[in-house]
Amino acid sequence: MDNDKNNQPSKLNDPTLFTFFNEIGIVDQLARTAFERVLPKGLTVPQFSVLNHFVRLGGPRTPAQLASSFQVSRATMTNTLKRLDDAGFIVAERDPNDGRSKKIDITQSGRDIREVAVGSLMPLLAEMSTRFDLSAIATLIPTLQAVRIELDNSRELAGEVAARQKDQ
Repeated sequence: MDNDKNNQPSKLNDPTLFTFFNEIGIVDQLARTAFERVLPKGLTVPQFSVLNHFVRLGGPRTPAQLASSFQVSRATMTNTLKRLDDAGFIVAERDPNDGRSKKIDITQSGRDIREVAVGSLMPLLAEMSTRFDLSAIATLIPTLQAVRIELDNSRELAGEVAARQKDQ
């Protein structure tokens, strides 16, 4: 990404929220690349993210619910779930209330590989912790959580804004 002049962007007059979300996007890309390098062999960031979702929020979930949560197509989620199922990290069972649908849940192997993945991050996080003021980072977490919650609750906002622009 921006790898020149000590990664300092030129002085732009972009709106604050644009700059904020742009920085989050760049951080996400850099963190994702670093994480991919230390994940257990064969486990991708999207697969880890699904396992982490189950550990954080519990299950079971339908593939459609997971696709919605991750804001990806059902086909993309189906591919990720197939790989996780083939590896024994999730289990898919017919929904007893709707025979056309499946319920997905994490297995103990899935929980175990998620813990291995988190553990594989520890040396990287330990090194990074020497480069940052962790108390300053901790103060950012509530703001980031509030932004995540607002964005999650406003998933249709971009479509609504786009529709209003077309009407003008």
